[in-house]
Amino acid sequence: MIITSGYVDIPTSGAPMRTFVAAPTAEGKYPAIWCYSDIFQLTGTMLRPCARLAGYGFVVAAPEIYHRVEPPGLAIPFDDAGRDRGMADAGKTPVADFDADCRAGLDWLSKHAKTAPGKLGAMGFCIGGHLAFRAALQPDVKATVCFYGTGIHNGKLGADFDAGSLARAKEIRGELLMIFGSNDPHVPAEGRAKVDEGLRASGARYRVQMFPAEHAFMRDEGPRYDPEATDLAFGEMIALFRKVFGK
Repeated sequence: MIITSGYVDIPTSGAPMRTFVAAPTAEGKYPAIWCYSDIFQLTGTMLRPCARLAGYGFVVAAPEIYHRVEPPGLAIPFDDAGRDRGMADAGKTPVADFDADCRAGLDWLSKHAKTAPGKLGAMGFCIGGHLAFRAALQPDVKATVCFYGTGIHNGKLGADFDAGSLARAKEIRGELLMIFGSNDPHVPAEGRAKVDEGLRASGARYRVQMFPAEHAFMRDEGPRYDPEATDLAFGEMIALFRKVFGK
């Protein structure tokens, strides 16, 4: 599908949240997906999959996750200094602020002119995978895909030493897809086992999908990029969203 895209500033309890929005140009109502980036915010490696997702028939919105501590429009470079800056920004952001921003974003997205009523989902990469998991705790989120979400197994998120996300998995009402690389040092085998155990005990409707890849294997810049695994993982996401939303 042909899409249109641009930026909006969503009001929050803090600074306005600059958000990339893409949607099909064709008339109609579509499921809407709240999308979280990795620690580098809205770089090209985030905007491209968002645009691609919109082309499958979804309204897609991706916020700047550090809008409370960084100026609008900042895309953090993929270098050592950028990594340190992204990690430091995460450490300045309490989970309560992430959660408040999620609710503000979902409320805004649900009112978008092209969003179909009652059809909200979420997805995210790395720290964004954990933030997407937190979004799944919202009662109106019907389907969520977490790509190599960090900190879910040990609770670390933002400024909080233990956000308690996994312990709250019983609150998830929608379907959940957890995607990991088997060679990911940030979410090692024991961490993945803990996530699986916690989700199984919670009664959540979920599935874990593994790929023989490293952390951030879907980031299409740098040595970790795995095009085949990326396409397969993207396809798994589309399959879940279409199953749940009927598109």
